[in-house]
Amino acid sequence: MSQQLALLPGYLTGHLQLTMLALLVAIAVSIPLGVLATRVKWLEPPLLATAGVIQTIPSLALLAVMVPVLAAFDLQSIGFLPALIGLTLYGLLPILRNTVTGIESVDPALTEAARGVGMTEAQQLRKVALPLALPMIVGGVRTATVWTVGIATLSTPVGATSLGNYIFSGLQTRNFTAVLVGSVAAALLALVLDGLVHMLEVGIRDRRRGLTAMSSGVFGLLLLFVGVTLVAPWVRGSARPIRIGSKSFTEQYVLADILAEQIHAKTGLPTEKVESLGSTVVFDAVKSGDIDVYVDYSGTIWATVLQKKAQPTSREQAIRESTRYLEDELGMTVVGPLGFENTYALVMRDAQSTDLGVRDISELVPFAPSMSMGADYEFFSRPEWKAVKTSYGLKFEKLRTMDPALMYQAVAQGTVDVISGYSTDGRIDALDLRVLEDDEHAIPPYDALIITSHHLKEAHPEVMDALAELVGTIDAAQMRKMNGDVDQRGEATAVVAQRFLGGLAAETNR
Repeated sequence: MSQQLALLPGYLTGHLQLTMLALLVAIAVSIPLGVLATRVKWLEPPLLATAGVIQTIPSLALLAVMVPVLAAFDLQSIGFLPALIGLTLYGLLPILRNTVTGIESVDPALTEAARGVGMTEAQQLRKVALPLALPMIVGGVRTATVWTVGIATLSTPVGATSLGNYIFSGLQTRNFTAVLVGSVAAALLALVLDGLVHMLEVGIRDRRRGLTAMSSGVFGLLLLFVGVTLVAPWVRGSARPIRIGSKSFTEQYVLADILAEQIHAKTGLPTEKVESLGSTVVFDAVKSGDIDVYVDYSGTIWATVLQKKAQPTSREQAIRESTRYLEDELGMTVVGPLGFENTYALVMRDAQSTDLGVRDISELVPFAPSMSMGADYEFFSRPEWKAVKTSYGLKFEKLRTMDPALMYQAVAQGTVDVISGYSTDGRIDALDLRVLEDDEHAIPPYDALIITSHHLKEAHPEVMDALAELVGTIDAAQMRKMNGDVDQRGEATAVVAQRFLGGLAAETNR
């Protein structure tokens, strides 16, 4: 628990920054648009419809789509900016709708009286309509506040720091203390901000100036805190940390910690981990230079980046051609392979495999039509799955997409019959599961490669030297054990990484 609470100030600050700025921008955009819609009547339907359509887009998809859009304009494609834009768009509808409704609900007799005493249109709006509509507008802000706090937890996969870091990493590593801390903190933050907006709403509605001033003052202090924490790094002139990216499964968290610890120990440079990213998100971020280094797999580069249809003849060919393309075509640098392969694999319960006599994927084919298969968010849309279906003619009764952290438990409990696992996952042995042999070699090899952005080699050659020391130092058994230490024994990824590097240093010094 103490380890998780130590992370709370950073995660909570990031969450508050996103929430407060997104609300501020949403208010600044929605209220003027709402006023305009009540004055130019033909604008009202399309404005409300557009805001409503945005609201129907799944929040995670809306945040994710910001990444390629911003990259197309050479803007920061991961981190704070895409999350801020996505959250702002989500906050528009309740404020915009309540602004329009509030102004249109003003008693026409009051508007007529204001006109009768000689007020201009602008004066009628400023002195009559807006003051009367303000309680309803604040009610819209209250709704947007709760929504924004909740959706901000989903900003982690686009690289923004938030309380979602607890939830995403906790689910993947089965650290339910982290999930609990993140969930409780997000809920408490939502309750606090909702209570403050409610105080403001009551103060305005009941003309209680003290209550209005108190809630406004607290919001002012929160905005000041957000501004100071955002500006502080620039004022201090802090060096940009070496940013290490990772995907959203246990092995990637462990490897990110190994890279971060190695870089800091050997160079003294500050590091920052950007975790729980999607495969394409992290790759594009390294390509653009938003992230400096991460670990990817030769099979992913082969199938997804190079879009090769035929399988490589060997692991060496996959590494060689992936390296050539990344370095010659994209300007990235492949430091080298870590030494182990973590391939996609079809996994089932060992007992069921024995009962059915299924040892390889070919033997699974006749049973598949009566079985269900589970996979992570990406697998069923990846080239590897298409290659497996084509090579074996596999047809399952039901395909189920689920969180990677839940797949192994699902197959162990019989909720699904087969999953798309990872060959170095520690849960395979712990849960008595079997990896089916890919006898047609449909899935390409997946050697773990250290990959860096185009500028890291020139900017920090000492980092490249530190990373090169890790090449060839981890075999599959070591990686499987480290994954198991996290998933099954509940150790922190940082502890596992430090122990590995300590052992590596001791071995080197012998």
